[in-house]
Amino acid sequence: MNTMTTKKRLVLVLISVVLLSLGWLGLSGLSLLVALIPLLIISEHYSDSTRDWWRMCGWGAITFLLWQASTIWWVWNATPIGPIASALVGSFWNLVPLMVFHYVSKRAPRALAYTLFVALWLATEHIYNSAEVMTFPWLLLGHGFSNDIWAVQWYEYTGIFGGALWVLASNVALFEVLRSKSKTAKVRAWLVVVLPMLLSMVLYFSYKPSEREAVISVVQPNVPCYDAERQARGTRNNASRVKSLLDEVPATASYVLLPESALSYIEEFGSIDESYLAMYGPLFESMFGRDMASSKLITGASTLKNYGKTPATETAREYRGGNYYDYFNSALLVNAEGEVERIYHKGRLVIGVEAVPMRKLFKLFEIDLGGISGQLGWGREHLVFESGDVKIGPSICYEGIYGDYFAGFARNGAEVMALISNDGWWGDTPGHRRLFDFARLRAIETRRSIARSANTGISGFITPRGETLGKRLEWDERGVLTANVELRGEVTIYTRYGDWIARIASYVSMLALMYYIAYRVRRRNHLVD
Repeated sequence: MNTMTTKKRLVLVLISVVLLSLGWLGLSGLSLLVALIPLLIISEHYSDSTRDWWRMCGWGAITFLLWQASTIWWVWNATPIGPIASALVGSFWNLVPLMVFHYVSKRAPRALAYTLFVALWLATEHIYNSAEVMTFPWLLLGHGFSNDIWAVQWYEYTGIFGGALWVLASNVALFEVLRSKSKTAKVRAWLVVVLPMLLSMVLYFSYKPSEREAVISVVQPNVPCYDAERQARGTRNNASRVKSLLDEVPATASYVLLPESALSYIEEFGSIDESYLAMYGPLFESMFGRDMASSKLITGASTLKNYGKTPATETAREYRGGNYYDYFNSALLVNAEGEVERIYHKGRLVIGVEAVPMRKLFKLFEIDLGGISGQLGWGREHLVFESGDVKIGPSICYEGIYGDYFAGFARNGAEVMALISNDGWWGDTPGHRRLFDFARLRAIETRRSIARSANTGISGFITPRGETLGKRLEWDERGVLTANVELRGEVTIYTRYGDWIARIASYVSMLALMYYIAYRVRRRNHLVD
């Protein structure tokens, strides 16, 4: 059984790493459909011994760690511990289904091993995606098709877990062709690989745009994130500088978007205590500077909520005078009179920057990325902002990589999505480009237009088919873009039911594991061959 040389295994591992990584390097993710086959081949050439199990585990670990390193290295620009922690945790979750498959495939029917491989992979992705802490779902397999929107229009039914299912089923089906070389296996593999693409093209070309539209403007101030960089470039970000950009916004705009944490980098603001928001009214009003009575501003801000002498939440911290506060990464809805009408608090926080797992243990590792750091307060509501008859969901940065969470705004009535972000922490790396691309998948899942305003990075508009609408503001560009964006009110299957494929897979994996246990008991008792 163990006839393959170490050199051949290493070549197979490197092939797998390359095929896994392409979708996150700005190329096509269709390579994912065959990316796991090299690992399955290595597994096939190992025996069922404990020693070979550990050898297989080693090759799998090398593959997944290299995949992580080649695609999320850019996180190092903001926090060296980030890519290391993500690589270790992500690789662990990838190893679980692979090693269960390897073990079961030597001791039970092949169909059961494949079922466990697919179901457990989806289940572990779901765990990694849905946890409040220790979650960084950047490398969920379905995200790999962010440059292949023509092939995954059916995400409106399945979300990215449908993409992961397609990847896993294709790898299994094509591997079986190599193993058995039977005509049935070839036909099955052909159907698994091709039919989803054909369905996607039907959905793409049969899509009917809505007749309702709204005028939205996005602003990209292009303010350096780090203090040293701002000083080196002599960049000051004050209300008048932002006002000069807002003056380019047409008076017909329903919404004007400023990026995440925009007010934190305006000298006149900083962190805002929600108890005193009214005092900022004249300053907000002066930023508009002209008659925009029908327009409303959505801007990112760092806000504080005062609980008095009582720590009302687990995340509250003590401040001056013995009062307890929660710090939030927020989006404010401001009208033309300078009144703050609504505040949305970010509900998906960046691990290590905004959320600290096991805070008492890891308090020393809190990372400062701007005005607030460490454990922020959690937003618990998908608030929807309104301007006239236009309802918009105000999502913030990291929330754009969580499909089910992002869809919550559409479930609550949002007809279009705002996505405000600050991508400057990562520098000019693949990080900000993939964040924009992942938003294209969110647009397909919810069939909502997305207006994206970044401090620097990529600002622009995305159609409900996941296409870029008009011009984009790229890295290190400053400016304003305005577009007529499509409004839609219907709810997609994915929006309504969320990550239903992953939830079903979790149950299937438990049933398959119980079946395997029963199978082994019956075999020990000579009840099955």
